[in-house]
Amino acid sequence: MYRLADGSVRRRFFVFVLGALLGLFAMWLGLRGSSPELAQDFEECVELVRANTASKNGLSASVTDCNVRFAGRRKVDGGYTYYDFMQDRHFDIVGPNPTAEERKQIDRAYMGYLDAQMRETVSAELARRQNEQLRADMENARQPLGPPIVLTPAKRPVDRSKAHCGDDSLSCRWAKFSTVVKNAFASSSKTKP
Repeated sequence: MYRLADGSVRRRFFVFVLGALLGLFAMWLGLRGSSPELAQDFEECVELVRANTASKNGLSASVTDCNVRFAGRRKVDGGYTYYDFMQDRHFDIVGPNPTAEERKQIDRAYMGYLDAQMRETVSAELARRQNEQLRADMENARQPLGPPIVLTPAKRPVDRSKAHCGDDSLSCRWAKFSTVVKNAFASSSKTKP
């Protein structure tokens, strides 16, 4: 190596290197301070991205990154709000992202929302079925019944054997004869084992 005659050259070189290192460190801190990764919330992240990104493609990708990192949005009067798209509802939260307790509260609200949706679906289905049954009953009531039924009294058969008739008439003789034959068959069937 070369040996420098004067120690001041050595000091100057050391001060120059030290100054250059300090300058690079300060520049690194300055650039890092405006990085979207150091943003405190979504709105600050988007502002830093817009300030540091020139192209539209890089801007949309970086804004999407901000959207992934921060779930909550800053409110005008202070605090943050979280939008749950599943319930189409906003929740007030303390910071830019919901805490574990706030997540539990949002999940409980979602379970209640699902229960209400289920009850609404079941009651709508029940109402639909009742409406169909009512329409069917009304349709059955409108249909014609057909011709009216005429009820006539039934004629009872006349027991000709007990009829009072003269001995000369053919009908009386025929009735007496049929009664004798019936009685004969009836008595013979009683005597046979």
